[in-house]
Amino acid sequence: MENIREFLGTQLRRVFKPMTRALQRLKITPNQVTVAGTVLTVAAAALVATDHLIISGIVFLAAGSCDMLDGALARLSKQVTPFGAFLDSTLDRFSEGVMFAAIAYLLATQARTLDVALVALALVGSVMVSYTRARAESLGLECKVGLMSRPERVILIAIGLFFNVLPYVVYIMLALTAFTVVQRVVHTYGQLREPRKHVAATRREPREQGGIR
Repeated sequence: MENIREFLGTQLRRVFKPMTRALQRLKITPNQVTVAGTVLTVAAAALVATDHLIISGIVFLAAGSCDMLDGALARLSKQVTPFGAFLDSTLDRFSEGVMFAAIAYLLATQARTLDVALVALALVGSVMVSYTRARAESLGLECKVGLMSRPERVILIAIGLFFNVLPYVVYIMLALTAFTVVQRVVHTYGQLREPRKHVAATRREPREQGGIR
């Protein structure tokens, strides 16, 4: 999965390269793009809550594009900073929470009580996927494995919005986020069992904005 993500990421960066250069010429900073993506996600969540799913899907994909553009712009303009990485990860978690809350609200208005509870569990799974990687990296380890990182979650939610199948997307996401957490726990345990690969946490280069979580 990691190789597939890297390949697709490379292709998408090529597609977005003209836009990235345009943003650089306009002196737009990576942090501004990160914030813009969050604003678009909040707008998409509001559209979900009011049951405008197709328009929401379009806005949500635009927000996802910002999540890739901020990293590409940071690299192009040599503005990769620790705060940029921190802001990006923080707003990603906020954006996911807002979108899941909107989905839960919509399902609640449809009296799908069980599905609302499953949305909450899917959100927990999403947070845990990101947390397990962050915690492993704080130990000086690599932990990018897993089926359901952020790009896959964005794509699944977009599919649910465009085809009005959000409950089924929630079921899939719940199962795959749980599986991904287990994958990352096992992967980290395996690395800690191999002393040669266990590098004590040291000063690390800042994670780039738009990194895959």
